[in-house]
Amino acid sequence: MFGSGLDFGSPSPSEVKKVEKVEKSKVDTLDFNNIPLGTTFTDHMFICDYENGEWTNARIIPMGMIPTHPAAMALHYGQAIFEGMKAYKDTEGKPMLFRPEQNAKRLNKSADRMGMPNVPEDLFVEGLKELVGLEHNWIPPKDGSALYLRPFMYADEPFIGMRAATHYKFIIMASPAGPFFSKRIKLWAEKQFIRAAQGGTGEAKAAGNYAAAIRPTELAKAKGYDQVLWLDAAEHEYIQEVGTMNIFFKINGEFITPELDGSVLHGITRASVIEMLKAMNYKVTERKITITEIKEASKDGTLEEAFGTGTAVGIAYIQDIGLEGETIHVSDESPVGLEVNDTLNAIKTGQLEDKFGWMTRVEKEFS
Repeated sequence: MFGSGLDFGSPSPSEVKKVEKVEKSKVDTLDFNNIPLGTTFTDHMFICDYENGEWTNARIIPMGMIPTHPAAMALHYGQAIFEGMKAYKDTEGKPMLFRPEQNAKRLNKSADRMGMPNVPEDLFVEGLKELVGLEHNWIPPKDGSALYLRPFMYADEPFIGMRAATHYKFIIMASPAGPFFSKRIKLWAEKQFIRAAQGGTGEAKAAGNYAAAIRPTELAKAKGYDQVLWLDAAEHEYIQEVGTMNIFFKINGEFITPELDGSVLHGITRASVIEMLKAMNYKVTERKITITEIKEASKDGTLEEAFGTGTAVGIAYIQDIGLEGETIHVSDESPVGLEVNDTLNAIKTGQLEDKFGWMTRVEKEFS
């Protein structure tokens, strides 16, 4: 069924030593104009194993099920972390990655917090390049679409007991994706449930953080909102982030985004947007900001716009925020957010010069 493995002939863990290819790709069965969200996967996946204190056996194999022991420690103790990123094609049709080294660094920060081994940055980036090079035909050609990439690591050692695992898998899989939000969105400021507390795992991209957010998000959607706006654990007053993104407010000409205080994810799109806004001569301040301040700015007319930033959503324009039975109106238009979104997309697709040095071209492609 599958093609023969290709030996790259190097013992280095940063190189893919074997590529086992499918005989026929499924890409021709995909309608790129109607991509199902999160249910379509490419033909192959990258896998590497951690055992005896080192990463070994880096390989690309056909996408499929992974045997898992019922006692795999990730299932019981939650040692599981992940990243989210996208691949694009430039004007010459070459696959491009957006700041992959930053995703590698963030994965390792998450690993440190969760008691897991670091993944060498070159292994992370080269694994991405090899997989994207092989799956380049899966990158959607339509504006606003991309090939979503999910690098993740989990403890697969079979053991019942409270300690760090000694065996892990690092996997990269890919899924074509269309635009996440096609309209302006409404947020629900959550006063009952919390996402993260000081000293917790809020700045780690850990699987359990997202599991804890599922129920509150369902409740918010039942009220007619798109996402949860998370507030601090102690006073339910200070804004942290949104369910799938960081957040920016423009108040009286100045952009404000919550500071990275240990409870907020270090968003790579967030950091990029800060650089872009400063290059556009806007003042950007990272500080604590309360939901009361946003409410008052809406009332006195100084709240000009707000948007969320993230890999999956790109730039999401915010219309309203629900708060305990009342609505905080943000804006009906997001002119700066729109400009940021268009500029960022143009950089990612090679239509605009990458003055920031963010893009990595995937030179190697497999037929």
